[in-house]
Amino acid sequence: MAKRKKSPVNVPALDVLEQINIHAAGLDIGSEEIWVCVPADSDEPSVRVFPTFTVDLHALADWLAACQIETVAMESTGVYWIPVYEILESRGFEVYLVNARHVKNVPGRKTDILDCQWIQQLHTYGLLRASFRPPEEICALRALARHRDNLIRYRSAHIQHMQKALQMMNIKLTQVVSDITGVTGLSIIRAIVAGERNPHELARFRQSGCKKSEEQIAKALQGNYKFEHVFVLKQAVAQYDFYLQQIRECDAQMEEMYATLPPSDPDSLVSPPPKPKGGKPRKNQAHFDLAASLYGVVGVDLTAIDGIDALTAQAIITEIGTDVSAWPTVKHFTSWLGLSPHNDKSGGKVLRSRTKKTKNRANLAFRIAAHSLSRSQSAVGAFYRRMKAKHGPAKATTATAHKLARMVYFMLKNRSAYIDPGVTYYEQQYRDRTIRNLKRRAAALGLQLVPDPAQAPTVS
Repeated sequence: MAKRKKSPVNVPALDVLEQINIHAAGLDIGSEEIWVCVPADSDEPSVRVFPTFTVDLHALADWLAACQIETVAMESTGVYWIPVYEILESRGFEVYLVNARHVKNVPGRKTDILDCQWIQQLHTYGLLRASFRPPEEICALRALARHRDNLIRYRSAHIQHMQKALQMMNIKLTQVVSDITGVTGLSIIRAIVAGERNPHELARFRQSGCKKSEEQIAKALQGNYKFEHVFVLKQAVAQYDFYLQQIRECDAQMEEMYATLPPSDPDSLVSPPPKPKGGKPRKNQAHFDLAASLYGVVGVDLTAIDGIDALTAQAIITEIGTDVSAWPTVKHFTSWLGLSPHNDKSGGKVLRSRTKKTKNRANLAFRIAAHSLSRSQSAVGAFYRRMKAKHGPAKATTATAHKLARMVYFMLKNRSAYIDPGVTYYEQQYRDRTIRNLKRRAAALGLQLVPDPAQAPTVS
């Protein structure tokens, strides 16, 4: 039997790449100079170099305006791009902040052209994608939020210095007090710095909530109070107090910034202002009503989701903003966060399926929130425990963070409130889904699934 000849496939001819951005410029930014490339017909020469002083940045903007440039592309490396970006954006240019990996990963780069020429060429043909950047007012709040995180890390370092100094004096305060920066711990440490050496007098600073008795605390405070160790402890306490004051000043500034942010439409507020969550307060919580401030700006209460407190909600909002229209679908959003699996396919088969490593701060916030749900009596907490039992803690954290991101996306997009259905609802859903799967498998084998009356669940 003769094989039938396949009809030829009409393949359209490749056209020349279309220039998407006609009036485009490319910038290669360094610490001391900026190389700029404009289209060849805009000026002669088409490549210039500018110093990085502010007056020179304005001269750069004037030259781009004279060349009738409309859009500018630059790499987001280091912090050198920030003043350039802000000045060009204030002058009316459309600025593309491009991930450096996207520029370097485009094949076919020539070695005899400058980086600014390569960026300008890629941007002209629309081969570069701008990185997401929140509105300017959110960026300002983000800068303070990140600065606050740095202050907390600096303060934590001096807490460790205090612990080290106590250990060198063989004062076992960490064994009788859960937190040396609590009321009991700090009172004892400040008394030591002030000159008190009697362990029984120091133990009198014990608060009523401390689990250890005065006798046990006094025994732990019998140490070797050498001058050099006490001096180190004194300076560590002073540094701790300094950064604590810095954090309070930062919180006061952030509170003022929240008051200046454009408030959400009062008609769009879908729930009453959030009330402080019960339980033990977070160690690094803000010194103002952060949840209420966020609610007034965002319009929804993200802290209603179990695992997301006010600081976590702030970390998310300062990274993604209050408008999620930059991501057309929730899949785009979770992919940008790095919480969606990246499938490597070959020959129609999935070789690997894993999430990419990312430095996205919102990704970290969602993961921290997911990790805190191990004992939560909520629907999301039940989901985390089921995924942990099935796939392990690492994948459970990723899957739960993905679920939390979807919740936040739809809350911001639809301006809808979140109501936790509870762990019972989730477990019932899981049970019903398991029964449906068993019935389907039994039917495929020609069998019928019959429930056991003795094992029937009771309804409370």
